Amino acid sequence: MKFGFVLPNNWGLTDVGDVVALAAAAEERGFDSVWVNHHVLNVGYIAERLDTRPYYDALTILTWAAATTTTVKLGTSVLVLPYLHPMVLAKQLATLDQLSAGRVIAGVGVGSLPEENEALGVGYDQRGAESDEALDIMTSLWSSPTADHEGERFQFTELRTGPQPRQAPLPIWVGGSGGPARRRAAHYGQGWHPMCSVSGLARRLPRMVEALEAEGRSLSSIVIAPRVATSQLPDGAAVEAFAQAGADQLIVGTTSPDINDIRRDLDHLATLIAS
Repeated sequence: MKFGFVLPNNWGLTDVGDVVALAAAAEERGFDSVWVNHHVLNVGYIAERLDTRPYYDALTILTWAAATTTTVKLGTSVLVLPYLHPMVLAKQLATLDQLSAGRVIAGVGVGSLPEENEALGVGYDQRGAESDEALDIMTSLWSSPTADHEGERFQFTELRTGPQPRQAPLPIWVGGSGGPARRRAAHYGQGWHPMCSVSGLARRLPRMVEALEAEGRSLSSIVIAPRVATSQLPDGAAVEAFAQAGADQLIVGTTSPDINDIRRDLDHLATLIAS
């Protein structure tokens, strides 16, 4: 079992240095990856949790983490695609993959916060279709020196951009537990990244297999990496339960705004890695 640690850029910590320092600490403790959260505005349930406290930018934090580490993979859990321009995002992720010597994992999702969509002027009901088009564009730009696309929002022929990612392909992990997310992961993904319990993963995994088979793929072609909270992993038995349910990796996030609690979580998880 591999472990990833989610940096608390979304918990309103006053000192951003405390957030990024956890990346190197995680690498030292044997984690395979570090991750960042993504939202743009403090609205809805985020406003209830943070009020006006900071929610630090995902890719800025991840770039700093890349500069302070050498081996851990660098993931997003997850980028809300409808909030981001796909051509700009393709360039940002490819540049970071080059800077980090091929360590980026592009975790993506469609979002579930209507208040944020409204404030950003982004249609909520269209978010699935727009995310699919964004993935089509990004994968096209990453795989060829020139790209063509004919979609609902964007149309272009022989578009040139660069750089391309260091990795070929740059791994895409699709977040979400429902049917559309599973189908999106089966079509585009090198990883499936749901947020769920052991029982939830065990219940949904056969449906993930069905989605993969519909794309001519097998379960072995995709990484199963649920996002979980530290509280879901009190001991090694809990880790084994996730493994038995089908998880290949566990991406673990904190649920506290206190840096001392977060450091204790990191140390607790390190003991599970060591054992």
